[in-house]
Amino acid sequence: MKKYILFIWSILIAQSVFAQTGTIKGSVTNQAGAPLEFVNVSLIGTGKGAITDMEGKFSITNVPSGEGTISVSSIGFSKESQNYTLAAGQTLELNFTLTESLQALQTVEITGRREVGYDNKKTFSATKTASLIKDVPSSINFVTKELMLDQVAFTVNDVVKNVAGVNQYSFYNDITIRGFRVSGQRNFGTLLNGMRTFTSFWKPQLIPHIERVEVIKGPASALFGNASPGGAINRVTKKPLAESRKSITTTVGSFNTLRTLGDFTGAMTEDQKLLYRLNIGFENTDGFRDLQFSRNLVLAPSFAFLPTENTSLNFDIVYQDSKGRLDRGQAAFGNRDLFTTPITTSLSASNDYLNENTLNATVSLRHNFSDRISFNSSYQLSSYTEDLLEHRTSNQFAALGDGSIDDTKVAMRVFIRKRSWNNNAINNYLNADFDLGSVKNTLLVGHDYFRQEQLPGGSQLEARSYLLQNGGTINFFNPANANNYVLDAQGNPATNVAHFDLTSPTANGIRDMSKYIYTTRTFNQFLQQSHGVYIQNQSEIGALKVLLGLRQEYFTDYLNYNSPGEVVVDQKALLPRVGLVYTLNPSINLYGTWVQGYQPQNAAAVFNPEAGGPFDPLTSEMIEIGAKSEWFNKRVSGTLSFYQIVERGGLYNANDQANPERLVQLGEEQSRGVELNVTGNILPNWSLVAGYAFNDAKITEADNESVIGRQKPNAPRNTANFWSKYIFENGSLNGLGVGLGYNYVSDRFGSIVSGDQPDIFPSYGIVDAALYYKLDKVQFQVNVNNLFNDIYWVGGYDVIRAFPGSPRSIMTTVSYTF
Repeated sequence: MKKYILFIWSILIAQSVFAQTGTIKGSVTNQAGAPLEFVNVSLIGTGKGAITDMEGKFSITNVPSGEGTISVSSIGFSKESQNYTLAAGQTLELNFTLTESLQALQTVEITGRREVGYDNKKTFSATKTASLIKDVPSSINFVTKELMLDQVAFTVNDVVKNVAGVNQYSFYNDITIRGFRVSGQRNFGTLLNGMRTFTSFWKPQLIPHIERVEVIKGPASALFGNASPGGAINRVTKKPLAESRKSITTTVGSFNTLRTLGDFTGAMTEDQKLLYRLNIGFENTDGFRDLQFSRNLVLAPSFAFLPTENTSLNFDIVYQDSKGRLDRGQAAFGNRDLFTTPITTSLSASNDYLNENTLNATVSLRHNFSDRISFNSSYQLSSYTEDLLEHRTSNQFAALGDGSIDDTKVAMRVFIRKRSWNNNAINNYLNADFDLGSVKNTLLVGHDYFRQEQLPGGSQLEARSYLLQNGGTINFFNPANANNYVLDAQGNPATNVAHFDLTSPTANGIRDMSKYIYTTRTFNQFLQQSHGVYIQNQSEIGALKVLLGLRQEYFTDYLNYNSPGEVVVDQKALLPRVGLVYTLNPSINLYGTWVQGYQPQNAAAVFNPEAGGPFDPLTSEMIEIGAKSEWFNKRVSGTLSFYQIVERGGLYNANDQANPERLVQLGEEQSRGVELNVTGNILPNWSLVAGYAFNDAKITEADNESVIGRQKPNAPRNTANFWSKYIFENGSLNGLGVGLGYNYVSDRFGSIVSGDQPDIFPSYGIVDAALYYKLDKVQFQVNVNNLFNDIYWVGGYDVIRAFPGSPRSIMTTVSYTF
């Protein structure tokens, strides 16, 4: 009887308790209407709370009835609260829209980006302050990790097609921005987390660990010193988040391609003061070119330590191991018809190889002395090692004894090379916000240092093309001195390295390296170092924002470093920057900027006795005006820009058969153009990236009058890009998505000094498509790139070194988030 009474009594108590509680549910979105995942939702004073799911929704049950306060918060957004009155048994729905808070953003990107989708509202690198892109007086474009995943992109070269005015120059880590070249193995134009870094020239930069790729248009010398006139490519690595997020992605597809990605992040301690992130990427692919392959591994751990609200520390490592062969491009017959040989034709031998290792380690510190003053310090160590064996062209067809050529065969040589570099970068700057009357100011004062050193031991064996009577070898044949050459029975120059026969099906076979006669070249140790002091102030006067910047740059180049023959070159430059932004209305900002750039010539070019130097440094100047706007409740951003860039002193290979190393310095190059970029979400389930660029990049002054007015190499006059993704949210198609893209590039010249009429690489338009299906935490997708299997070339130097684009490929991807 007592047990029965206790049972009844417990039911009555439970009913009473339930009757005194209710449920609060709702959703959290950003200003663009996109759902925000992993937002903290808490009921003040109750100990109850929740975290939003992938759709931005939350639900809190058994909430005591009565009055209370609910609060939502997330890194990078202003905290929001609402008072509520909950009746017993009621289900109350409360929705929140969070506003981005620049005050909540660190000026060094310590913790990860909270935005999702194709749009990106803020930048750190363009001004070295946390700034909204619409308030920066220059053109800044970007590709987010969400777009990279949707397009199954794995390298920077895969994603630059999404940015107007940017295109590939070659297969390599080699990009054209507004007609000016940005390439690896140089200390300009390539940034990692806003700091100059050293990269491979031969392999495009990998991106499985990258949060977004930013393209900062125009010479960024006022902040970074040595910089390309066209712009800089900044890769921002993924940073830790306080919330637990984990994902695994696997792709299989054409050309024996297998890719596996892992992304894991979260808190390592209960107080969320120690965060981690680990990104892993592996790729195995043969590609579409004969004998070419890539085996890439990326390991990228990152840690953030947040001991107080005012201090944060980040430690970021990126290790990359790449194996493959160096692809010097397709060679066609000498009649300049690129269709005379298959686009799969490469000149490699089966025993060639290229092994590269890259390590980047960055430590970043941020400390707020007050709400208005902060200090940032970053140190980056990067190292790169190259181990190469390649059969490559001598940049000419096979020579015959009568001075003519056999354009079905390509003259060849061999390189066996080992080189290593170490690089150090230090950046320290202070941000201070202050008011002068009604004028709001943000002051930046800083100093940076960059050191690049080629280590001892760098050397190369070269087997040149033709045999000489004196036992030596040479890469060209001069019929006027035929008696100096070893001639075969037909009177043609005998080869040291056999010609590559473009008509032979076995030309890529293994080569006997022991039969070659080699010459040895030692790369003397050299050191480059630069440092700069800079100051910048951003003023806000009502609707007008004014940016004034000035940098004093010092550059020192050491050739034959640490040896009796050491040569030291000192250069310096004073680099100004002026920018204006005017807020026409809440949706449109007008801007204008003027900036000067500076790029010292590489010491190897300056003092190479065969190059023909020394050469003056490059100088540049840009004027740009434009407008930035936001539509569809700020879900879509657009930039329209008009610019003129002038560069003086560019170096080009002279294509001198008697001296392949000789360079020529052009007097002046000019790039004028207009660009339009649009990106964002028209609807929360409809994403868009589109752009168009007209670029008239040409030679305006030169000693060789025949090249004046000629379009610069691999600088198309017109480019256009489009990509759209739509996800169905209702009915029988719920969870299904489609993607469609198009990229157009107009005709381009090869080398401007290769002849009276340079080789022309024809225009192309490529269509890509994709299908997506999302089921809970799993997404399936199929991407078809180059849907109509068009033949095209992304760039090239001439018909011996042409770089074809990939034929149709199909990639199938499965992503799991947990």
